[in-house]
Amino acid sequence: MAAAQASDYLSFATEDETNTMEIFREASPAVVYVTNTALRRRLFSLDIMEIPRGSGTGFIWDKSGLVVTNYHVVAGAQKLTVTLQDRSRYDAMIVGKAPEKDLAVLKIKEPPDNLITLPLGDSTELTVGRKVLAIGNPFGLDTTLTTGIVSALGREIRAAGNRKIRGVIQTDAAINPGNSGGPLLNSLGQLVGVNTAIYSPSGASAGIGFAIPVNTVRNVVPQLISYGRVLRPTAGIELASDYWVKRYRIEGVPVIHIAPGSPAHKAGMAGAFHNGRGEIELADIIIAINGKPIRSQDDYFSALESRKSGDHIEIETRRNDSKHLFRVQLADSQ
Repeated sequence: MAAAQASDYLSFATEDETNTMEIFREASPAVVYVTNTALRRRLFSLDIMEIPRGSGTGFIWDKSGLVVTNYHVVAGAQKLTVTLQDRSRYDAMIVGKAPEKDLAVLKIKEPPDNLITLPLGDSTELTVGRKVLAIGNPFGLDTTLTTGIVSALGREIRAAGNRKIRGVIQTDAAINPGNSGGPLLNSLGQLVGVNTAIYSPSGASAGIGFAIPVNTVRNVVPQLISYGRVLRPTAGIELASDYWVKRYRIEGVPVIHIAPGSPAHKAGMAGAFHNGRGEIELADIIIAINGKPIRSQDDYFSALESRKSGDHIEIETRRNDSKHLFRVQLADSQ
């Protein structure tokens, strides 16, 4: 009878409505509710109580019980709970996290054997105007569907540590608190992004939402699963803080320390030092990498993101009143 009623409803639906309903039916079992809880002792007893820190959305990455969500959903968690669409609840643990990409991977400790996953799309195939669908748990309301279009591509948003996430998808599909970490799907039901933020003075959807593109997720998640973090090559350079750079109105980013034996040390770069009067003097100030200007720590780390161990980069610096160019071979980070 239920199947017959569903068929009757579909017979009155438009082609686009049918597409939307089918995607929601197939994708929603893969979407989970993530609860972040802190543990505290009661003031006058030794009893432990649970204090909610926040909640959000995630989705099943594979049938072993791995779940992808936003880093800010699970940051500082002492206890994590994943609730499936059938309302079954499971304890979970953090497998890996990438604060600079606002992504994290969780593991359901005792997962059921009937988990559903989402097919992965290709975010490079997105164009402005394409239909997208967001599934999440806004304000704790489980498994909510919103639809819209791709409003813009190539946006930038700020993640933890003030790092920029580049290439972000902008959508007008309603994204509210609790949607964070949920999937953004295309009209084929494929994952094309992970909903991560909204732009709104009120904190609720104002028609501007952002999602991390699935191609970034494809790159980051396997590293989080294998290593617990994103692996990046290193030059062995410690930089001055952006606050310090702005305060003293320095053009470029000063090198504070060069690790002995590091690629930068082998290339001849030098960090700050104390002179004979005990004052700090700057040596190399990085002004460009491979010809691209460097004005902040974010610029520096972003320049290394697309590189791998063994790659060579050209670091241009200013030391005293002269410019220097160093060819540095990147190494594995420890």
